[in-house]
Amino acid sequence: MDGARIDDPIKTGPIAAEVGSLARIALPLVAAYLAEVAMFLTSKIVVGRLGYEELAAVGLSSGIAMELLFVFMGLLSIIGVLVAQAEGAGTKAAAGHATRQGIIVASVLAVPATAAVWNLDWLMRVTGQDARVIELAGPYLHAAAGFMLPALWFAVLRSFVSALARTGAVMVITVSAVGLNYVLTVGLVEGAFGLPMLGIAGAGWSLTIVTWTMFGALTLYTYFSPALRGYGLFRGRLRFDPVLCKEIMLLGTPVAGIVIFEGGLFLTVSILSGTFGAVQLAAAEILLAWVSIAFVFGLGFAEATMVRVATCVGRAAPIAARRAGIIGMVIGVAILALLVVPPLALPELIVELFLEPTDPGFEAVSELATALLAVVAIFQVFDALQAIAVRALRAFKDTLVPLWLAGLGYWVFGIGGGCLLAYPMAWGPAGLWWGMALGLIFTGSLLAWRFLTLAAARAAPISGAP
Repeated sequence: MDGARIDDPIKTGPIAAEVGSLARIALPLVAAYLAEVAMFLTSKIVVGRLGYEELAAVGLSSGIAMELLFVFMGLLSIIGVLVAQAEGAGTKAAAGHATRQGIIVASVLAVPATAAVWNLDWLMRVTGQDARVIELAGPYLHAAAGFMLPALWFAVLRSFVSALARTGAVMVITVSAVGLNYVLTVGLVEGAFGLPMLGIAGAGWSLTIVTWTMFGALTLYTYFSPALRGYGLFRGRLRFDPVLCKEIMLLGTPVAGIVIFEGGLFLTVSILSGTFGAVQLAAAEILLAWVSIAFVFGLGFAEATMVRVATCVGRAAPIAARRAGIIGMVIGVAILALLVVPPLALPELIVELFLEPTDPGFEAVSELATALLAVVAIFQVFDALQAIAVRALRAFKDTLVPLWLAGLGYWVFGIGGGCLLAYPMAWGPAGLWWGMALGLIFTGSLLAWRFLTLAAARAAPISGAP
């Protein structure tokens, strides 16, 4: 088949159509990711009523557990690429088969992941955390360990429906889970609504129950939805395909590495900020909280861009794939550019969301956080750019080179540059955040360049581009 005939109708189609396709996938995902953030904030607020030690225990242990989950979810995100490429090629059976193998891989990964969450109190002990915090974290972790398996299964099914542009169901399920999580957390922690009072362990049980419920709801949707029939997702028993599972692991492992590099960047800056004192650490936590909220918008469009590029790749339409990636990066960067307004214009309001003005350290924390929010406003744009570019490259199954670029950008320029500015050059905490900005600018720019170069090379035989 002539590649030019495949590409021409898409190439000459209106850009508005591509923007619409991108938005239909991205906007429900943004809402779903915001709901997930709201769930964890709700849990921390409820547990915080028990005391600051309980809050510290749940905050630290759940934060580490979620970072572990994100690493495995990064590996499994390659399922979305395989499904979107199969959908673009018109092979529904291949899309369903890839998802079924993803369920198998997720099941295997859940074993060490669950064991790790169960024993995180040991890690906290080794790293010298407060003895009381470790004691409180134990019951929470043992109750929460059961969330890992359904969370990974949910991630696979979410990749499946997202790749088929059916993200509305994910949004409805996740947003509904916010209310359920609140009721269960309050009920099981405080003994409200006729539920047993379990204290801090109740928050762990709530997480496990809500995650299983979300997975069950998405499973029912995929089973009963007429639009998802014909993919063979529930056809017969799960049969292990060693070749495809090996491909998932080979392509997904570098993605997991990128997640480790990126998560390690923010975690390291937080830890290093604490070396300057409690005020600096508190300011860092406020900055990271705002970054996580802003990043959700970039993440939704990043996932949508990956789906659109992969679909075009499966359709053998490299020109359309290149255009989809460029449009995704432009829109994502534009949205995050608009979101620089809150940290620049309303920094005090952001601080007050996390710290009471009556707190004795409010003035010092507010002054530092307000100054550093200007740095955050700069790098959040490039944070979105790198997220979108790396997922657009993932759609081309290009995962190894982005891993090395991320390692170089995040750790050599980000952490290395930040430490140089913070310590030898005596910039203090500001140096760490300027180093992070440097790392994200470098990484985002390189990954975008990598995508444009690779996409142009693939489109050249059809388009005649040099």
